[in-house]
Amino acid sequence: MLDRNIESLARLNLKSTFNLCVSKTRSNIKRLADEPKSYALVVDGNYFNFQEGFNEIGNWTSSFFTGMALLAWRETEDAYFLKQVLRLAPPYREKVFTHSLDTMHDLGFLYSLYSVTLYKLTGDKQHRETGLRAAEVLGQRFNAKGNFIRAWGRMDTDEFDNMDIIDCMMNLPLLYWASNETGDQKFRDIAVRHADTTLKNFVRADDSVYHAYRFDLQTGKPLRGDTYGGCAVESHWARGTAWAIYGFALSCGYMRDQKYLEASLRLARKFIANLDDEIVPLWDFKLIPAAPRIRDASAASVAICGFQELLKHQAGDQ
Repeated sequence: MLDRNIESLARLNLKSTFNLCVSKTRSNIKRLADEPKSYALVVDGNYFNFQEGFNEIGNWTSSFFTGMALLAWRETEDAYFLKQVLRLAPPYREKVFTHSLDTMHDLGFLYSLYSVTLYKLTGDKQHRETGLRAAEVLGQRFNAKGNFIRAWGRMDTDEFDNMDIIDCMMNLPLLYWASNETGDQKFRDIAVRHADTTLKNFVRADDSVYHAYRFDLQTGKPLRGDTYGGCAVESHWARGTAWAIYGFALSCGYMRDQKYLEASLRLARKFIANLDDEIVPLWDFKLIPAAPRIRDASAASVAICGFQELLKHQAGDQ
């Protein structure tokens, strides 16, 4: 009886939390549709004050809002959410057809959670076209010598031209989808070569993860680790590990390659081993004494999504 009561209470708490998320999404998606922009970084928690335009190269976050709105539409069947998301179709199309140079590797974050999802849910071919264009632009960032997707910088500059970051594992589903949708294997080939390079160079012997890695542009050979997210180059950024857990699990789902599943499991075990009683991890698992001891809820959320993806591959007992 006690177990049943606890289970019922947990379900009520989950329902209450979900309803709160739907309520917040209702207002957030309208604000985004009214003023398309980026919501990447703030200190006070009010992301709407962040000053970065939708078409600026640094935008990678807008589609978290559209993704939540489409989840809300699917679960509630309230057409309001779809209506607001569809208002954003022109700027999403314009970004990859007109402003493609002002994009970076996070086209996967942006278009998997917008155009691809809209096409899957509505069957509207215009979203398919936009999604495929995004995959084409992302593919242009592939460095064939080093077998990596360049993370940042306009393609007509040399800014960050030899750098790949762990976050890009989450952009590969856009390429896998494009291959499945068109039958063109070039997208899948880029994704697999990138994933293999990441597995070979980013994952350390102790199953911690580099945030970034540099490559020799002349030979393609790996040079050294780097970081723009962790406490130090050789530290262990929690959210970077979460991206890797989720990203390798997703690649396993598309490619059915056991090595991606094994990598994701190893990283998941390492992540869990570094948690304390608060569960939400510190932002870096190898903090220097002087570093702030801040918790990263986003790392926890991404890791949980990765764990759920692993369960699809019957990895729960591992």
